[in-house]
Amino acid sequence: MSESQVPPPGTVRRRTTARVLPVRPDGKVLLLHGWDPLKPQTPYWFTIGGGVEAGETVAQAASRELREEVGIVLPADDLGTPVATNTIEFEYGGCRIIQHQTFFAVAVDSVDVTFVNQEEIEQQTISAHGWWYGDDLEATGQAAHVTIPGLLRQATDAITLRRAS
Repeated sequence: MSESQVPPPGTVRRRTTARVLPVRPDGKVLLLHGWDPLKPQTPYWFTIGGGVEAGETVAQAASRELREEVGIVLPADDLGTPVATNTIEFEYGGCRIIQHQTFFAVAVDSVDVTFVNQEEIEQQTISAHGWWYGDDLEATGQAAHVTIPGLLRQATDAITLRRAS
């Protein structure tokens, strides 16, 4: 979550998020490894991104989140057209979250991932980053949500098409 504090347990929260799937030339996608603050014993892999703030476009939020969470600087205008949207429901910090998500795929060659710009809650609940193929992530059963492996495949396909044209 991009907010510095988790809402009180029992809260139902609706939010709009911007998510980014950086794709290397080999087709692997950058994900973050972390956990729910109330369930640190159950880590998972999840996509880069967070809440769209007042006055931001989805692309502007995606650009900001990419910089804050992993240190990749990419202007909003360079994100291109979203590759997917969905709405998911999950629990985080004892709250029920109903989250509408927009996903952007971006081509990267090499990345020096840094967590220095993360918010406090992110620093407390994100332990690592990793590069994944959708099929490999799916085989682990450690995706934060069942839709993530398919989103990785969509991102890789979109970047492959962009690189070919």
